[in-house]
Amino acid sequence: MLHQPDQLDLMFQALADPNRRQMVQRLCEGPASVSELARPLEMTLSAVVQHLSVLEAAGLVRSQKIGRVRTCRLDTQALRAAEGWISERRALWERRFDRLGALLAEQDGTLETGEKA
Repeated sequence: MLHQPDQLDLMFQALADPNRRQMVQRLCEGPASVSELARPLEMTLSAVVQHLSVLEAAGLVRSQKIGRVRTCRLDTQALRAAEGWISERRALWERRFDRLGALLAEQDGTLETGEKA
């Protein structure tokens, strides 16, 4: 869970890379092995592992190794925290735009009736 701004920074930094976003998109469908995640990407398996370590450090992905297979899962709690942060900002801007719209409508009404603004 995101409790510190630093963790949120790590998450957005991790999601800035298109390959990591593609991995997250695949993990939205369910758990996958590192090999499964690497299949559609044009990179070495070790590069995929490095990308996964960035996603894990950001709290977006959890992995578990059983035998020789490392299986990755999306941590939806971390995504909810980022969604909450974004939603707070969206709500703030929507309130500001609503107030601006009301002010403009009021001024428009004043101008139509001939009163001085």
